[in-house]
Amino acid sequence: MNSESIEQIVRQVLAGLSDAPKSTSTVPSAGIPEKARVAVLTELEKIELKEYPLPPLGDDDILVKVEGCGICGTDAHEYKRDPFSLIPVVLGHEGTGEIVKMGKNVRLDSAGKSLTVGDKVVSCMIFKDNPDITMFDLNKQNVGGADVYGLLPEDKEVRFNGWFADYIVIKGGSTIFNVSDLDLSSRILIEPCAVLIHAVERAKTTGILRFNSRVVVQGCGPIGLICIAVLRTMGIENIVAVDGEAKRLEFAKEMGAQASVNFKEHQGIDALAKAVETACGEKPADFGFQCTGAPAGHSNIYKFIRNGGGLCELGFFINGGDATINPHFDICAKELTVVGSWVYTLRDYATTFDFLKRAKGIGLPMEKLITHSYPLEQINEGFQTNLAMTGLKIAVVNK
Repeated sequence: MNSESIEQIVRQVLAGLSDAPKSTSTVPSAGIPEKARVAVLTELEKIELKEYPLPPLGDDDILVKVEGCGICGTDAHEYKRDPFSLIPVVLGHEGTGEIVKMGKNVRLDSAGKSLTVGDKVVSCMIFKDNPDITMFDLNKQNVGGADVYGLLPEDKEVRFNGWFADYIVIKGGSTIFNVSDLDLSSRILIEPCAVLIHAVERAKTTGILRFNSRVVVQGCGPIGLICIAVLRTMGIENIVAVDGEAKRLEFAKEMGAQASVNFKEHQGIDALAKAVETACGEKPADFGFQCTGAPAGHSNIYKFIRNGGGLCELGFFINGGDATINPHFDICAKELTVVGSWVYTLRDYATTFDFLKRAKGIGLPMEKLITHSYPLEQINEGFQTNLAMTGLKIAVVNK
């Protein structure tokens, strides 16, 4: 029996004691302030830091001290346009932090792993009481109707319901995972990586994606780059990255792409399709992942894929507009198999933890995806950097 086994046993024993000295909803824990800050989007492109009293915890609730949170494309859209009509809102759903206080009923995370003060955690979507969405039912039902911390309406009683803050309150019945075995950068990347784990699982349902597949990934922002990393950890080697920025294409090769194509260097779709075919080994791709969120990108990618091939479209997490395709030439005559992907399931979230360990194990520089970090006081600057597209993943990291 090693020290880790002993520590696990001790934790389980302590968790089972009804009089264990856990924080309650009425007694403040040492080191926790009475008030803390939240970053409130009060109007378009304006986030203000506001200070509120930390609320009392219920017996099933958890108080987490925020360590960091990535700025997602969804956050940026809300910051710039408020498409979800949430203002005023505390954004941030790619967050992670340390448990500092727990209700007396809290024992386990959503995967059955023990929880205690000091553990590092992430939250997932809030699936409420829907029996069709469980840990082990992949794709049984689309999870688009679920809630998520950081995209919730203003809560004047709790306030702390987004990860862009000093603390966040995880309410009883929410989804939470103990990820103490991952470093901070990995934990900040869990949510976007889960999006790609889900997309690849969707792609696998076609029966076309295999170890020796020729795969094209169009769009080398954070989502496309993570897609390449997931494919590479699966053992797929013939990956071609398509983008219009040379630096992103260079990084795509670090993440596992074998070749790259800069679409700005080719005039017209026929020339671009020929360049992709050449990069794939003089044959069209077996499978494509469309990660741009641009309607023109969706229209183009059909031309890169062979007859009988497959396509996963995951770039449109909001309405990005209509795309023009020819159903006969692009789908029917080729007999393409097309799947859409949006968000993730609970099981995808758990799978992501193993993916991040595997990616690190084979030397993929996942941490380099986080190109900029800002303290909470400079969150508006972080959002402006995101909108300017001068980096990849922008994160807010608390001091």
